Amino acid sequence: MVEKEHMNLAIIGHIDHGKSTLLGRLLTDTGAIDPHIVEEYRKKAEAMGKATFEFAWVMDSLKDERERGITIDVAHQRFDTEKYYYTIVDCPGHRDFVKNMITGTSQADAAVLVVDAKDGIKEQTKEHVFLARTLGVNQLIVAINKMDRVNYDEGRYNELKKQLMDLLKTVGYKEENLIFIPVSAYEGENITKPSEKMKWHDGPTFLQALDMMKVPEKPVQLPLRIPVQDVYSITGVGTVPVGRVETGKLKKGDKVIFNPPGKVGDVKSIEMHHEEIPEALPGDNIGWNVRGISKNELRRGDVCGHLDSPPTVADEFTAQLVVIQHPSAITAGYTPVFHCHTAQVASTIIEIQKKLDPRSGATLEENPDYIKAGDAAIVKVKPTRPLVIERVKEIPQLGRFAVRDMGLTVAAGMVIDIKAKVD
Repeated sequence: MVEKEHMNLAIIGHIDHGKSTLLGRLLTDTGAIDPHIVEEYRKKAEAMGKATFEFAWVMDSLKDERERGITIDVAHQRFDTEKYYYTIVDCPGHRDFVKNMITGTSQADAAVLVVDAKDGIKEQTKEHVFLARTLGVNQLIVAINKMDRVNYDEGRYNELKKQLMDLLKTVGYKEENLIFIPVSAYEGENITKPSEKMKWHDGPTFLQALDMMKVPEKPVQLPLRIPVQDVYSITGVGTVPVGRVETGKLKKGDKVIFNPPGKVGDVKSIEMHHEEIPEALPGDNIGWNVRGISKNELRRGDVCGHLDSPPTVADEFTAQLVVIQHPSAITAGYTPVFHCHTAQVASTIIEIQKKLDPRSGATLEENPDYIKAGDAAIVKVKPTRPLVIERVKEIPQLGRFAVRDMGLTVAAGMVIDIKAKVD
């Protein structure tokens, strides 16, 4: 059996617009979750006067189990369509979403934006759209949910679709990368089979739309970048860094450089899943044995590249960021920890150049004194120690970051420009 291609899917949208219900319904209707479980939840929900919550509870109970660290059958997070197998990056609170998206293996390949047909566009709808764009999610399925609340009215659907299209275009989405679908997750309309109540909709069902997403191309044409996760010294072998290839290709015999330390070595062998391989491609988690470098010369957060286009070490960089939450305000001089690929480096915001409208990206104010939760801005940043980071336009995989402080994800952003460190 050929393993299907894998995709990561993020579910975003305003609170209470039905994200969990949509997900619960999808997992139930595709057989990823036993319908008996949902039936039990339905009885419980009715007894507690919370009818309609059963599908959401499917997701929440999984969430609780996740939080309590009980392992769950993988089928719960994985579900299969005809074409792909999906892993769901469920983002109830967008703090988790941002952290997963940036520091994680869960760079979403596509997202589902859930919007309540009756309530329409809300603050979080706008924020999530801007965030998804900032984080590099380029294709969206827009599920206009709770169509039962507007009596499956085509007029309301078209009106909301137009408003959403305008919003999505302002942040830079292209129409050909968007699929709009009217659904009722709770009633199960248009989820896995065409709805009798919305015969006017001639597009795909929600499940079909998931098969219309495209697997992003592997960025093999970009320069080689492998952020180091760990470094081992193996007796009889030597120094073996471990990490995931983000861009480019690594071949046996290549001469490589690790930055920031600037250490150069030769690749003797590459291993994946305990088997030796001749070359590694983007997405591969590998260990590679390097001759000429000792274990103590490398650390987590260093990045491996080829000598002809070494990873960029930033002295300072300019970035666009979105403040997700902060108890007070952020001013110049603020030094939180920046998480980029596997690196975590305390960095100082030395200048706030512009405050932007988070919905359109237009400049609201030049050189503001401070920025706070909900604001977007262009800032200049100085890492407290050398950091490899890239321009998002050149190597997007290493151009995004999360900002953390006090145990919270304070902001997320992308690098626009870099002043490289000169030795």
